[in-house]
Amino acid sequence: MEALAKLQKSYLKIESARNEIGITVSYWQTLADITNWKNNIQHTAIRNLGRENLCKQYQLRICKVEHEYGFKSI
Repeated sequence: MEALAKLQKSYLKIESARNEIGITVSYWQTLADITNWKNNIQHTAIRNLGRENLCKQYQLRICKVEHEYGFKSI
């Protein structure tokens, strides 16, 4: 999925974590770009396979990042 997302206009990055539950966050420049990703035919096919074979439940949130900061110890 990430390789496909990287080919899309205005893709910024994907962050993912898996343990007892999984979470994937994708970042895009605009709401229109998010809609285009959602409507991508290959993404739709992969998403449908996941719903049928892998996922018991999922939740989607669309959020706007206003500010980001962090710290990394050397």
